Amino acid sequence: MLLVFPLAVTWLAAVILAVLDGRRERVGYVAVGALAASAIGLVALMVDILRDGVAQQVAGNWAYGVGIQLRADVLDVTFALLSVVVILVATVFEVLGRVRSRVFPALACFMATGLIGLSLTGDAFNFYVFFEIAMISAYVLAGYGERTRQLRAALIFIIVNLLGSVLFLIAIAGLYHLTGTLDMLEISRRIPVVNEQPSILLATMIFVAFAVKLGIFPFHFWLAAVYTGTRPAVAAMLSGALANIGSYGLLRFGATMPRELELGAPVLLTLGAASIIYGGFQAISCRSATEVLAYSSIGQVGYILIALGIGGHVGLVAAVLFSIVNSINKTLLFLAVPLRGWLVGAVMAIAAFSVAGVPPSSGFFGKMGVFRAAVADDQPLVIALIFIGSALSFIYMFQLYNGRFWDISAEETRDGVVPSVLARRGLVCLLAAFVIVIGVWPEPLLYLSEQAAYAIENPIQTEPIPDQLAGD
Repeated sequence: MLLVFPLAVTWLAAVILAVLDGRRERVGYVAVGALAASAIGLVALMVDILRDGVAQQVAGNWAYGVGIQLRADVLDVTFALLSVVVILVATVFEVLGRVRSRVFPALACFMATGLIGLSLTGDAFNFYVFFEIAMISAYVLAGYGERTRQLRAALIFIIVNLLGSVLFLIAIAGLYHLTGTLDMLEISRRIPVVNEQPSILLATMIFVAFAVKLGIFPFHFWLAAVYTGTRPAVAAMLSGALANIGSYGLLRFGATMPRELELGAPVLLTLGAASIIYGGFQAISCRSATEVLAYSSIGQVGYILIALGIGGHVGLVAAVLFSIVNSINKTLLFLAVPLRGWLVGAVMAIAAFSVAGVPPSSGFFGKMGVFRAAVADDQPLVIALIFIGSALSFIYMFQLYNGRFWDISAEETRDGVVPSVLARRGLVCLLAAFVIVIGVWPEPLLYLSEQAAYAIENPIQTEPIPDQLAGD
């Protein structure tokens, strides 16, 4: 029941909300309630998994190994919960202002359904199905607002990401042809004994598909136009939740194809370094706040690739930890930038320190995790890169803060700008406080990252269980 509930509640809410007018405030709060219920269900599932181990169910009355499986370990639930919380916060942010489209609440729930589903499925094709549910929701949300720039951003987003989706589908078909199964645990057992050349080709296609979602260099060309063209709540969803498809996908399929991940380590390190340097310098050269955040996103995901390229237990812990911290940072930044008021200036200062990796923010532990991995693997160039990337982050975040929030009270007096909606400012303040709490008390996050890395390294096959998703 715990495994099904988070997925079922967002799916049912999305279907119901699709026929309602999402511009009505109470409809928006129904979506908020459904997302909150799903998040609570995922927390309960996490507690259950930490206590009893991997949770697994088989759909219908099919035998184990034949029917489509739902399977959840700490890694799966961590990314599912992270995605739902980001979508929940972004939805609350939009509802506290004014929802401008009747379909927004339903699309938020559909996106959450897709991200939860791909995180909890144990079947590669089912992963693709949920992947597309999330992406189709994102395609429509990218045009939310229906102005010229939003529609242009949606068109770019659709074209580029459809190419990535096609590559991923071809790779899934290739994996089935190569291994004779779509079960991801079975694939991980069979892939080491198949011919190396076709498996490397398939791994490359999977990597490109997820690299497009992450927006790493040189697959970044769509990202700035989309992030700057969408509304703040949608940009937060795309950068803080949807981009998790790339992070989670690389971790999950990296665990499924460990030989190919190890062979591709030099490529991951190279592209990660290029993303950090390119994103940092581009962000420094930008003057628009949303452009700075867009190019910052390119630079920050480079650290995830660096951690994956280093590999080993320490590298996997760092990749999970940085993915979580980066998702929180981007959500906070994209929601705070359009707001005004001295409270928002304080929030932006906290977010800037977190991106730069300055304690006591959560970003410090994200950078420290990658640093530890580099030291453990004796990678002096990577250590130097971390310091260079952090310096670039500090420069462009200081530029952003200085140009937009340093003298915000004077700007409001001079231009007649009034502070933003108090409830929205309160929301970003709560998120900023969470960033500080993680920085002061990081032990739960570090523990989850350790457990998630252990789940990647030890994908234990549980015995078939009698509970069925249907037919009982």
